[in-house]
Amino acid sequence: MSPPAPVAGDSAPGPDPDPELPVWRHPEFRRGAADMADTAVGIAAWGLITGVAMANSGVALPLVVLMSLLVFAGTAQLAVLPLMSSGAPVWVMWATAACVNLRFLIFSAQWRPYWAHRPFRDRLRLAYLTADLNYVLFMRRFPEPRPAPEQWPYFWGGALTNWLSWQIPSLVGIFLADRVPLEWGIGFAGTLALLGMACSLLTDRATGIAGAVAGCAAVAAYALPLKLNILVAIAAAVAIGLLIDHSKPAARRAARPLDDAT
Repeated sequence: MSPPAPVAGDSAPGPDPDPELPVWRHPEFRRGAADMADTAVGIAAWGLITGVAMANSGVALPLVVLMSLLVFAGTAQLAVLPLMSSGAPVWVMWATAACVNLRFLIFSAQWRPYWAHRPFRDRLRLAYLTADLNYVLFMRRFPEPRPAPEQWPYFWGGALTNWLSWQIPSLVGIFLADRVPLEWGIGFAGTLALLGMACSLLTDRATGIAGAVAGCAAVAAYALPLKLNILVAIAAAVAIGLLIDHSKPAARRAARPLDDAT
């Protein structure tokens, strides 16, 4: 019996065209890069403004360059910079960065079915390169939580494009901070890119409700320190999503006797 023909537009991965093909020559690498390129302008604007803010923070130039290259987490960098310039204890800086980036625990849990089989060194590289937008794009491309050979090159295509789109403008902002006024407000382009990507994932009633709950929770918890409202929003969205998922089978079971009666 022959397998069913693929459905047009189906995002499920197919067979690997060549297991020995280098990752950068794989068709999915190019697809991942192309998908991420659609948001590159917003990421670049965000990185530029972050670089300017870092350069104007009073922290030594070599240190902010090292932070941009090693940390690769814009929100955490912006949260920690005032603490660094004011001489706060190291543990306070670490705690602040950890709180701001707690959302990556959710990302890690969602990615576990895809990457748990990879060697530890690969997962370390994934942890460094993981960002909000490449997480969103990857989940949209591969909604089924199971490993497939196309996922590795797709991730790298998007992750490298995202890394370059951030690091190059960030370094430009660091070295040319006096020529890029913060009053331009171009960093908002990055927020718009993330917002547009999030809206594209609201494809049904369940995701729409989860997105609305997350937005309301983020606004309601805005006064929390260390940007913990982000974590509150993520937790609220996950909770309502799980609640909706668990309610669907119950609704179908309740409707089944009526179907049998007719």
